[in-house]
Amino acid sequence: MYRKRLLFFILIISSASLFANKEDSSKSIIEKKIPYYFLPGAGQIKNKKWIKSFIIIGAEAAAINYWSKNALIYKNFDENKYGLPQNRYLEKRNKYAWWIVIIYFYSMVDAIVDNHFFDFNEVMKRPIEKETLQEGGISNE
Repeated sequence: MYRKRLLFFILIISSASLFANKEDSSKSIIEKKIPYYFLPGAGQIKNKKWIKSFIIIGAEAAAINYWSKNALIYKNFDENKYGLPQNRYLEKRNKYAWWIVIIYFYSMVDAIVDNHFFDFNEVMKRPIEKETLQEGGISNE
């Protein structure tokens, strides 16, 4: 029961955060971008990487689901009901807890890197021009 609520909560928060952050000129660049990176998949949506976002959200939801399922079996273990020993469910629960953390940090780092290179192709298409620096009269000519 609580795993469905947890999954629902994560999906609602991640989708709500996409629309909650309006571009405000009074906020710094860091304040505008940080909330997207803290939710798995939200940063990829912000960067318009739709497929990657849904894969990450799905992987995070699956890891949370399996973690929750194995935690529940471990907590309410009955030898006649399950085929594996109790310690195996503890190991599986811990494995999926690690996967939750790994997917979370991968999502955050990937979204930051994608955002950094978001306009890379447009920048590389611009012609290289000689620039004159206004400050101090320094010239690159």
